[in-house]
Amino acid sequence: METMLAGRLTTGGGGFAVEEVPVPEPGPGQVLIRVRAAGVCLSDVHLIQGVLAPQPLTGNKVTLGHETAGEVQALGDGVTGFTVGDPVVLQAGELRDGTPCTRGVNIDGGWAEYAVAAAEAVVPLPPGIPFEQACIIPDAVSTPWAAITSGANVRPAEAVAVWGVGGLGAHAVQLLRMVGACPVIAVDPLAAARERALRLGADVALDPADPEFGDLLRAAAGAGGVAAAFDFAGVPAARDQALSALAEYGRLVLVGLTDQPFTIRNNLWFCRFRQQVLGHYGSRPEDLVDLVRLAGMHRLDLSGSVSAIHPLAEAAQAVDALERKEGNPIRLILRP
Repeated sequence: METMLAGRLTTGGGGFAVEEVPVPEPGPGQVLIRVRAAGVCLSDVHLIQGVLAPQPLTGNKVTLGHETAGEVQALGDGVTGFTVGDPVVLQAGELRDGTPCTRGVNIDGGWAEYAVAAAEAVVPLPPGIPFEQACIIPDAVSTPWAAITSGANVRPAEAVAVWGVGGLGAHAVQLLRMVGACPVIAVDPLAAARERALRLGADVALDPADPEFGDLLRAAAGAGGVAAAFDFAGVPAARDQALSALAEYGRLVLVGLTDQPFTIRNNLWFCRFRQQVLGHYGSRPEDLVDLVRLAGMHRLDLSGSVSAIHPLAEAAQAVDALERKEGNPIRLILRP
């Protein structure tokens, strides 16, 4: 039996380890992918910590990794439209037996030398997109894209603000500028993150702990506040601050995951000005297709998004580096 390395999470407190496992075989309607690059996301850290649970899960082990790019290795029965060697990127989710599943959460993901996916979840890559950049599109790029376009429905010239300029927030800054939001205000306690936000296209970058924060935000956005605010930090204090920054009819989109409660402290103000709080998770299949096209046409530059590349065997070290925010990364990549 041919084996491979895979980064496996054992539920029930069993922990994470890179192990030898059998190479999967593609069933009918499936494609076997030779993984060339896989992203390390804060959601993976949360899974390992137990903050998120991989449910429903068959058995007690799962290969992590919902950001995956590689090459077609083999085709299952009935699969057409692909050729062995084709460069592809995988949707983070797919249907299995009619049930929605998330790769690297309740079905095996891309922290492995090979991964299996439904043919419908395999998206061809145009020439010129490196695997290390392509692999992050299914979440680090598509999640903020969906939050902006179908969550908050941001329109050109609307004032917007982003709390947390990390793996998702950094891309949100780029994407908000792409869709014409103006001004784009970045909020982060780290000076390096604020400097990065300005390089990526933010008009203003603010420290949330600045005593003059409120005045500075109003000076940038206008006295009324921002039309849309995005929380990528998942921190209650950031959410409170973002909510207080909203204009009339303003939308707050909660993207950062946390197990902490969210409270609307001024219900009268919230209702009087017809504001909204929207939960957000992931993206639609068509979002990945659109973003791959934008990257292929050089409308989306992800060359600065790869902060470091680690071999798959060092997945645990990469997780630790991300948890500690070593080097203030946008995305860390595993390369089998």
